[in-house]
Amino acid sequence: MSKAVRLDRLLANMGYGSRREIEQMARAGWIVLDGQRVEKTDQRIAVDPSLSARMTVRGDPLDPPPGLTLMLHKPLGVTCSHKETGELVYGLLPARWRMREPALSTIGRLDKETSGLLLLTDDGALLHRVISPRSHVPKRYLATLDRPLTGDETAVFAAGTLLLEGEDKPLAPAILEVLGEREAALTVTEGRYHQVRRMFAAVGNHVTALHRERIGALALPDDLAPGAWRVMDTNAIALVFAG
Repeated sequence: MSKAVRLDRLLANMGYGSRREIEQMARAGWIVLDGQRVEKTDQRIAVDPSLSARMTVRGDPLDPPPGLTLMLHKPLGVTCSHKETGELVYGLLPARWRMREPALSTIGRLDKETSGLLLLTDDGALLHRVISPRSHVPKRYLATLDRPLTGDETAVFAAGTLLLEGEDKPLAPAILEVLGEREAALTVTEGRYHQVRRMFAAVGNHVTALHRERIGALALPDDLAPGAWRVMDTNAIALVFAG
């Protein structure tokens, strides 16, 4: 069932302005719902994905309403943070989206020097479901290494006994696929700090490039360029849990 909220509250929470500004926009005829100009912004409307096709603001389709989940092709040099200095992933999104409430947050993080598939959502329940250790969502990374693989890494990573430096709990088994002398795909089901880089360091190697290509059964689309994003529908979200 769709949740009904006041129109002025909805648009304010989506970053379109204060409630007073929303009221002024309505008086100017800039808010149109189902082909009719909105006159009363205190009316309650059902919030569901179809609203973006039914409403325009200043002549443009309404931004996706709350319940928004995105896939983003994170480029190198961009940080998954709201507060750190430098270029942030949130700066790749429309400016108004940075004022949304609830706020968009990354589902997990990729470090500054890792590229690839990144998910963002304002759905707290979905975020926690994806990152929960109980979900065992697999994540597949492509790694380029500083030194040739020795041939022992596949068994070491699959054993479920590998300890990372400074930790006392072994890693869950991980799947290594050798792609070349210095290239490999690694699938993990945990999300420990810098996990993939630290795993290769534990076997005496160093990751020189890292790219996440898949979360669950959801693959990074070939036509999604670095820095680009795409709104996910329920089918795409289901793929995250289908791996």
